[in-house]
Amino acid sequence: MKNLKRIGFLAVLIMFVVSCACMKDKNTISGKVESIEFGKDGYTAKINTAKNEVYFATISIVNVGGPQNYKKLKEGDEVSLKGEIWKTDTEKHIKVKEIVSVK
Repeated sequence: MKNLKRIGFLAVLIMFVVSCACMKDKNTISGKVESIEFGKDGYTAKINTAKNEVYFATISIVNVGGPQNYKKLKEGDEVSLKGEIWKTDTEKHIKVKEIVSVK
Protein backbone atom coordinates (compact mmCIF):
# COMPACT_ATOMS: atom_id res chain seq x y z
CA MET A 1 0.00 0.00 0.00
CA LYS A 2 2.87 2.37 0.80
CA ASN A 3 4.46 1.75 -2.58
CA LEU A 4 1.15 2.41 -4.32
CA LYS A 5 0.87 5.79 -2.60
CA ARG A 6 4.45 6.66 -3.55
CA ILE A 7 3.89 5.69 -7.18
CA GLY A 8 0.66 7.72 -7.27
CA PHE A 9 2.37 10.75 -5.77
CA LEU A 10 5.26 10.43 -8.23
CA ALA A 11 2.83 10.20 -11.16
CA VAL A 12 0.98 13.35 -10.03
CA LEU A 13 4.28 15.18 -9.56
CA ILE A 14 5.48 14.24 -13.05
CA MET A 15 2.18 15.36 -14.62
CA PHE A 16 2.44 18.70 -12.78
CA VAL A 17 6.01 19.32 -14.00
CA VAL A 18 5.13 18.39 -17.59
CA SER A 19 2.02 20.60 -17.61
CA CYS A 20 3.97 23.59 -16.26
CA ALA A 21 6.66 23.13 -18.91
CA CYS A 22 4.02 23.01 -21.66
CA MET A 23 2.25 26.13 -20.40
CA LYS A 24 5.29 28.35 -20.96
CA ASP A 25 4.82 28.34 -24.73
CA LYS A 26 1.11 29.05 -24.43
CA ASN A 27 1.88 32.47 -22.98
CA THR A 28 4.20 33.44 -25.83
CA ILE A 29 3.16 34.96 -29.13
CA SER A 30 5.21 35.84 -32.18
CA GLY A 31 4.26 37.97 -35.13
CA LYS A 32 4.50 41.24 -37.01
CA VAL A 33 3.62 44.63 -35.54
CA GLU A 34 0.77 46.04 -37.63
CA SER A 35 0.11 49.26 -35.71
CA ILE A 36 0.92 51.07 -32.46
CA GLU A 37 -1.31 53.21 -30.26
CA PHE A 38 0.48 55.20 -27.54
CA GLY A 39 -1.07 55.69 -24.12
CA LYS A 40 -0.14 57.31 -20.83
CA ASP A 41 2.13 54.59 -19.40
CA GLY A 42 3.16 52.74 -22.55
CA TYR A 43 1.49 51.59 -25.74
CA THR A 44 -0.65 48.92 -27.34
CA ALA A 45 0.76 47.12 -30.36
CA LYS A 46 -1.46 45.22 -32.77
CA ILE A 47 0.37 41.94 -33.53
CA ASN A 48 -0.53 39.67 -36.46
CA THR A 49 0.76 36.10 -35.97
CA ALA A 50 1.73 33.55 -38.64
CA LYS A 51 -1.70 31.91 -38.11
CA ASN A 52 -3.39 35.25 -38.94
CA GLU A 53 -4.46 35.73 -35.32
CA VAL A 54 -4.52 39.32 -34.11
CA TYR A 55 -3.41 40.15 -30.57
CA PHE A 56 -3.46 43.52 -28.87
CA ALA A 57 -0.24 43.65 -26.80
CA THR A 58 -0.19 46.09 -23.90
CA ILE A 59 3.42 47.09 -23.21
CA SER A 60 4.38 49.34 -20.29
CA ILE A 61 7.55 50.02 -18.32
CA VAL A 62 6.01 48.67 -15.11
CA ASN A 63 4.82 45.39 -16.62
CA VAL A 64 8.15 44.51 -18.28
CA GLY A 65 10.13 45.09 -15.07
CA GLY A 66 11.57 48.56 -15.53
CA PRO A 67 13.11 50.87 -18.12
CA GLN A 68 16.02 48.51 -18.81
CA ASN A 69 13.60 45.92 -20.26
CA TYR A 70 11.29 48.37 -22.08
CA LYS A 71 11.56 48.70 -25.84
CA LYS A 72 9.60 50.82 -28.28
CA LEU A 73 8.42 48.64 -31.13
CA LYS A 74 7.90 49.98 -34.64
CA GLU A 75 5.41 49.00 -37.33
CA GLY A 76 6.85 46.12 -39.33
CA ASP A 77 8.96 44.69 -36.48
CA GLU A 78 8.91 40.91 -36.05
CA VAL A 79 8.49 40.27 -32.33
CA SER A 80 8.16 37.52 -29.76
CA LEU A 81 6.37 38.45 -26.53
CA LYS A 82 5.59 36.66 -23.25
CA GLY A 83 2.82 37.58 -20.87
CA GLU A 84 -0.71 37.03 -19.64
CA ILE A 85 -3.16 36.23 -22.44
CA TRP A 86 -6.89 36.77 -22.23
CA LYS A 87 -9.73 36.90 -24.72
CA THR A 88 -12.85 38.99 -25.07
CA ASP A 89 -15.75 38.09 -27.34
CA THR A 90 -14.04 39.51 -30.41
CA GLU A 91 -10.39 40.21 -29.46
CA LYS A 92 -7.28 38.55 -28.04
CA HIS A 93 -5.05 40.48 -25.67
CA ILE A 94 -1.68 39.98 -24.00
CA LYS A 95 -0.27 41.97 -21.08
CA VAL A 96 3.41 41.78 -21.96
CA LYS A 97 5.76 40.72 -19.14
CA GLU A 98 8.80 40.14 -21.35
CA ILE A 99 9.87 41.29 -24.81
CA VAL A 100 11.71 38.16 -25.93
CA SER A 101 12.97 39.35 -29.32
CA VAL A 102 12.62 42.17 -31.84
CA LYS A 103 13.82 41.91 -35.47
